[in-house]
Amino acid sequence: MWKNTVSRKIAALFLAGSLGLAMMVGPADASRSDHEQARRAVEAGEIMPLRSLLDAIESAYPGQVVEVELEDEDGLLVYEIKVLQASGQRLKLILDARTGDVLRVKSK
Repeated sequence: MWKNTVSRKIAALFLAGSLGLAMMVGPADASRSDHEQARRAVEAGEIMPLRSLLDAIESAYPGQVVEVELEDEDGLLVYEIKVLQASGQRLKLILDARTGDVLRVKSK
């Protein structure tokens, strides 16, 4: 009986560990896939390289870039860039990823 109980506990722990590992690997694979898609889009000339946009943003909107996302907004690829300024004000900039044009600026 003791052996059967131990076997069940080991099996349950193994299953829980396997599920946890699968949950951790899933998002990492998705992130890697997103990164590869963005890299291919830059290489194909479909979007501007992030570095060139950041250089322009940092001079026009001084502060610390704290987050960058590449998103699809109704078929338009945009960079969403969040900047924390020295005053404590937070800016959210939406840029056309193809042209680099600033589409919107929101402040908090």
